[in-house]
Amino acid sequence: MIKKPKKTNSKKSKIDTGVLVLENKRIFRGIGLGYQGEATGEVCFNTSLTGYQEIISDPSYAGQIINFTFPHIGNVGTNIEDHESDKIWTKGVIFNSEITSPSNYRSFQNLDAWLKKNKIVGITGLDTRSLTNFIRDKGAPKGTIAYSNSGKFNVNKLTSNTIKWSGLKNLDLAETVSTKKSYIWKGLKTWKKNTGYQKNKKNSFHVVAIDYGIKKNILRYFSDFNCKVTVVSCKASAQEILSIKPNGIFLSNGPGDPAATGKYAIPTIKELIKHGLPIFGICLGHQILALALGAKTQKMKLGHRGANHPVKNLIHDNVEITSQNHGFEIIRKSLPKNIE
Repeated sequence: MIKKPKKTNSKKSKIDTGVLVLENKRIFRGIGLGYQGEATGEVCFNTSLTGYQEIISDPSYAGQIINFTFPHIGNVGTNIEDHESDKIWTKGVIFNSEITSPSNYRSFQNLDAWLKKNKIVGITGLDTRSLTNFIRDKGAPKGTIAYSNSGKFNVNKLTSNTIKWSGLKNLDLAETVSTKKSYIWKGLKTWKKNTGYQKNKKNSFHVVAIDYGIKKNILRYFSDFNCKVTVVSCKASAQEILSIKPNGIFLSNGPGDPAATGKYAIPTIKELIKHGLPIFGICLGHQILALALGAKTQKMKLGHRGANHPVKNLIHDNVEITSQNHGFEIIRKSLPKNIE
């Protein structure tokens, strides 16, 4: 007889054990979950309906507190295979509905326990719609999230910590989350239902990926296309990268302000461009490539985060559903005339 897993947070606490304090002194209350403690970061929202484990473990969310707009988060639990990084850099998470028993054949641990293990502060039962509307209207604020079983919080201290935090603008986080040593990706492909993560046995191309906060699934996609991938630190020199003799160079996703990371990344990219190798960037890597080509970037009011963003393809005149995660953007008018 198979025993059913116990529910987590199945009965709402009589007291509010979780709190979110924003820089304008607005307070949101709910029920704490995960790790008891406090953390300060920029509060953003993500509109994805699935993939919360991959979102929370994405290094691009370093320095951020994620407000999930979809109410039912945690219903498939967590597993030991789908992490996007070895360490969780997200500051905190916010959910609307209570965490229910996980229902998925791959589930290894419920979300509450997983958050606690990774020391991530969470709140459930919070009015996520109201918070999302606030972010939409006012922009992404600084905030401090806290969880205590006692329900007692020093709101003045939490507010002070929030106001004192410098924010993401002018903050280089790539060096914090990047690998310190170069390594060769183990070659696992993207997950398939009947076979799981299979290993790539054919290396037709060799790609160097500069790690500004790379997700493991990006590396898996390279394996799908029969690429051997050498991952190097965001501080790797052009000479070090060229000595590997790659067929192409990939500039990865990552957190923080591209202008701040660009202080050491731009000279490297400029040197690599001179050698005529194919260079492809996404997210932070795309922005750094634009900076190296003479463009400028700026912080967005609230950013784009989610797996369901409609974008019109002006070439084919149709609408595509895209996955996005960025809080900075390239200033279109700053692009040099010879750059598209």
